[in-house]
Amino acid sequence: MKLIKTFVFLIVMSFSMLLNAGENPSFKVDVVGHGTPVLLFPGFACTGDVWNDLVEDLSKTNQCHIFTFAGFGDVAPIEKPWLPKVKEGVARYISDKHLEESIIIGHSLGGSLGLWLATDPDAKFKKVIVVDALPSIGALMMPNFKSENVKYDNPYNRQSLEMNAQAFGTMATQMAKGMTSKEDKQVLIKDWILKADRATYVYGYTDLMKLDLREPIAAIKVPVTILAATEPYGQENAKKNYNTQYMNLDNYTIKYAKGSAHFIMYDQPEWFLNQIKTELE
Repeated sequence: MKLIKTFVFLIVMSFSMLLNAGENPSFKVDVVGHGTPVLLFPGFACTGDVWNDLVEDLSKTNQCHIFTFAGFGDVAPIEKPWLPKVKEGVARYISDKHLEESIIIGHSLGGSLGLWLATDPDAKFKKVIVVDALPSIGALMMPNFKSENVKYDNPYNRQSLEMNAQAFGTMATQMAKGMTSKEDKQVLIKDWILKADRATYVYGYTDLMKLDLREPIAAIKVPVTILAATEPYGQENAKKNYNTQYMNLDNYTIKYAKGSAHFIMYDQPEWFLNQIKTELE
């Protein structure tokens, strides 16, 4: 009987572990610190390590939930559509953990995800802090943009999937150089891109291109703060793009990180930390 009970116990525990392992297949979360909860969403292809310097400070006064999304870092990939599944999984996590009144800090893709979550009419977040992110990347890159015209099967995606390691590495190097002026951080960003699951990198970016929140953000009722980079095109061009993209959002504040490229936390670390702490206070 003892052997049977032990066997049953092991079966139940194993089944429970499997259920828990599959609970949030679209991401993993590390929780650090105590206090008011803060949800930290990284940018595309990045891991939660992008927030390391910020978490070192914030975790003294806040409970930091640090996300890494499926297909990036050491998190297993999921089937497409990638971004809607990530959003659904994060929303479920927020509900399950009773984090409805937390603060969201999102960089790039993570900022767009934060805006998307805040469009829910029942959203109760204390604040959404967007770090160099837009409601519609597609509209920035394509004239007369329409989400339905963005397809998974297109020449660029096929070329990216078929690209050999050397060519993909060269592309990653060039992309990283445009995202920060810090050479050591360029290497880090490149490594994240190279480590990403290739299909997630290609089709996940297609999902991001398809996302168009320019009109839905009109429904956002929680305060939004935008920390915006000015490089490589200068502050006036950045202002034009941000004003156009956020024209339907009523309650927001925008602050420009002068001289910073996309990874503001790397190019202007002191300014970035001070802005975040001010917003949390």
